[in-house]
Amino acid sequence: MEATTWAALTAALTVAGAIWTWIAFRRRGAANGLRAMGFTLLPAAAWLTGTLEMVVEIAGSVTDWATGLVFDIRTWAGVGLAGLAFVLWVVSGLIRDRQLGRAQSGKGTATKGRQELPPTSAKQPGGSPIDDDMADIEAMLRKRGIE
Repeated sequence: MEATTWAALTAALTVAGAIWTWIAFRRRGAANGLRAMGFTLLPAAAWLTGTLEMVVEIAGSVTDWATGLVFDIRTWAGVGLAGLAFVLWVVSGLIRDRQLGRAQSGKGTATKGRQELPPTSAKQPGGSPIDDDMADIEAMLRKRGIE
């Protein structure tokens, strides 16, 4: 695009912003009007610094990429392969977990690493009976040398 085209685009965006600013001042007050004025000045600032062209080029590149994604059969084949890879990864994890579960149950460990708890009728040193939860806690404290 030529410089006059960029100037015309900037002018159109600034005029649209000025209308929005005037409406914001009239309907919503000074705070919203000043905010709208700040946004109105951005296209002119972008044009003067050269970033307006950069933003348009980025938007064009993203649009080209998106249309290529939607209409290209190779891209969809890649998406399909990525999906298949993910499904295979999940299924292999499920199979591995099932095999590990069988291996652990095949060893005959009924407790599976749990230590035996004192019976429910155990008594504290003070002579009062304790319940199952307190027995668990007391067993852990004794194991760590805390009484």
